[in-house]
This record gives sequence, structure tokens and C-alpha cells, in this order.
Amino acid sequence: MNVTRRGWAVVAVVAFCLLMGWEYGARSLNALVAPLVVVVLAAVLTVYRADQPSIDRHPVDEGFIGDRRTVGLSITADAPIAASVEDTVGDGLSVEDGANVAELTLADGSEFSYEARLETRGVHEVGPVTVTVRDVLGLVRRRFEGESQSQSQLNLGRNRDRNQDREQVLVYPEVYDLYGASRRDLQALDDAVREHNREEFDHLREYERGDSLRDVHWKSTAKRADGELVVKEFVADEDLGAVDLVAESTPRRDDEMASAAASVVTYLLEMGVVVGVAAPDGSCPPRSGYDHHRSVLRLLARTGAGEATDRERREADILVRADDEGTFVRIDDREIPFDRLCDDALRTAITGTGTGTDAASDSGPGGSERETKTETESETGPDDGTAGVTA
Repeated sequence: MNVTRRGWAVVAVVAFCLLMGWEYGARSLNALVAPLVVVVLAAVLTVYRADQPSIDRHPVDEGFIGDRRTVGLSITADAPIAASVEDTVGDGLSVEDGANVAELTLADGSEFSYEARLETRGVHEVGPVTVTVRDVLGLVRRRFEGESQSQSQLNLGRNRDRNQDREQVLVYPEVYDLYGASRRDLQALDDAVREHNREEFDHLREYERGDSLRDVHWKSTAKRADGELVVKEFVADEDLGAVDLVAESTPRRDDEMASAAASVVTYLLEMGVVVGVAAPDGSCPPRSGYDHHRSVLRLLARTGAGEATDRERREADILVRADDEGTFVRIDDREIPFDRLCDDALRTAITGTGTGTDAASDSGPGGSERETKTETESETGPDDGTAGVTA
């Protein structure tokens, strides 16, 4: 408990009046001194009897870099009292114009909220909160840091990662559209999918624009008098298979790795592909769908730098690697710079499965429709070996 500057000024006036009363008689000063003494004593008693407020934090939605999220608290005091509230904002988050500081009159379930901007990938924190209570006239104040016994800690099922009076804020890596990449590069991703989807040979047919050259049946083509290419058709060729993606990076390159891996996974999931992801700090088994997409983004938001094993590299259908030389996506024996794959358009919402448009999600406010860039380069013959990709 501390006396404010205003409180010290009142104490100084009282002391001066007592001194004057001692020298010249107290009768003329009683009308001034007595009320001031009562006010100071009442202020001290009010603040001394104030218990530490109970604070219940509301969950903060996950989001992408650049999104804004609402940080909310419910503050409960035993009796109405004036207070200033300041919530600590950790690294990786930012607020504007001191939005995390407010002057309130605390009562039963007083609400306090502010907007925080997500700045960098990872797991960040808000809190602890500092509550400074004071009397009505602002003569005495008392500072409380952290929580005493809040409902947020009792409700373990809501957020098990919560550390006492702190709330974790998960920020996804940047996700880029791949629809602006060259068709040849996108075909490499498509081929990685189809390699795991060849259950049974069905028949031969004539080459059509967009067919991969690896499907050409060269023996049958050589027998044709017209020289037209013949490709193999498989029973399950129209169904998309499963892909295992492995991500690795050297130290201080984990952000680039996470962004590239998240972008490739998003592209494949929108195609309806079953994708498994292995990162330095964890893995997600092969699955598809919106919930799996969220799980992968959470994994890539948390993961740090690390190298994959030789076995993981050999067994990976797609390897994403970030080092001092850049970020690359390796498919079979082909290595594609990620800068050549990605578009400038950033995703700001989790997409629906098997579609090229953003779907409404609980990723919170701040999501916007993604921008799509479609390449319109022409194809001149079967050597292109590419299929058109649309958003």
C-alpha cells in the first residue's frame, strides 16, 4: 500500500495546519484539519480492506501473422472500488496507444478487453495483469500483481497450456498461395500425389494435354504408325492419394521452413489429398479435412529448427528444407526453390477442404478472402507434361 502524490499533499496540509495550531491555537483550524484527517483515514481503511481481485481470462483465438485478436478479462472485486488495470503483452504481439491499460471501477464481473496484433509465428503470452486499486479521491493505492484464485485456472479443460495468470496466443506461420507458380512446378506436386495412387493398371489411351510424361507407355507408342503418344490409365487414377511431407531447417531458419511447409500442405489439402507432416518438434499422421489442417498449422506454429534423419529424407514424398542458401521443396530428385512456387498472396484464414476458396472458420476476426493469381502461360505440346491448376 502506497500514498499517492495527492495523498502526500493532503498529509502535508494536515501537518502544516497542526503546526500552525500548535503555534497559534487549533480552534480556527479545526474546520479544515478534521475533515482532511477523516478523508485520509477513510482512504487508508478502504484500500487496506480491499482484497486481491479475482481475474478470469477469456481464451484468445489462434490466427495468422497480421491478424488482430481480442484479449478479454473479467475482473471481480468484493466491493466496488476504483482501479487501473494493465495487462502485460509479450514478445510477438503488439498493441496500439496503450490499449492494454485502462481505468475501471471494479465490481462483480467488470469486463476489460483490448485488441492485440499478431506479429510473429510461435507461441506468445499475454499476462500477468497488474491491478492497482485506490480510494475515490486517489490518496492511497495498493498494487496487486497476478491472480489469486481465478476461474481460468479452475477450468482446466479450457486451456491446459495456461501458465497461472497468463494466456497463450498461438500464431500460425505465413501461408502463401501456390496457384501463381508455373504449371510445370505445380505438376511436380501433383505427380508426388499420384505416385501413391496407382492401385491397378486399367487400360491405355491416347495422350491428352496435361498428362504427365511418366505415364507415357513408350512401347505402345513406338508401335503406333501415327507416332501419337499413348498413356497408361489406372483404376484409381482419379482419386487422390496420401503424401508424407518432412520439414527440416538449420538454426534461425525455422520460420522459412514452417511457412513453406504450411503453404505446400494447404495446397495439397485443398486438392483433397491425405497429408502426413513430420517437423523437428512433432508430427501429424496422414489425414485430411479442416481439423487436420488446424492441427498441422498448430504443429508448424510451435516447431523450431532441426534436421531430419536420413531415413526420414529417403521415405519422404516431399521434403521441405530451409538453410542459409534458401528454402527448397524437394520432390523425388527434383529440387524447386520455394520462392518460385509461392505467390505474393498471403492466406489469412483456414480454408475448406477440397476447395479453392476460403471457408468461414473459427480462426477469429481479421480473416479476409484470399487473393488468387492464375498463370495463363500457353502449352505447345506434350513436352510440357503439365495440367492446368485453378484456384
